[in-house]
Amino acid sequence: MSSLYERLGAADGIRRIVDDVIANHLLNPVVSVRFRHVKDLPHLKEMAFQFFCMGSGGPQSYQGKDMRSAHQGMNISEQEYLAVMDDIVAALHKHGVDDSSCNEVVAILYALKGEVIRV
Repeated sequence: MSSLYERLGAADGIRRIVDDVIANHLLNPVVSVRFRHVKDLPHLKEMAFQFFCMGSGGPQSYQGKDMRSAHQGMNISEQEYLAVMDDIVAALHKHGVDDSSCNEVVAILYALKGEVIRV
């Protein structure tokens, strides 16, 4: 059985997924305002890329802040968190990621919920 990293398309596939995730966020009325005001979108994409790679079993290391520190003071609501998860799942489906792998990603994201919502 291949790793989640490999099933997501390894580095190239994950980079394409992250690009679409951010594009989805920018179009999503629930969270777009948060992403339109990001000063360094390429840096955000790189951190998301590293995070997805590391979290899915890839060889990349994540150089960003821990989730609690990264979202501290943002007062993210459950609705926003779910909207972000929906955007991620939509990007995964767009790239042909199978349902089992999508469910693994959702489980990982759900496990981080307490580190992001209202911290």
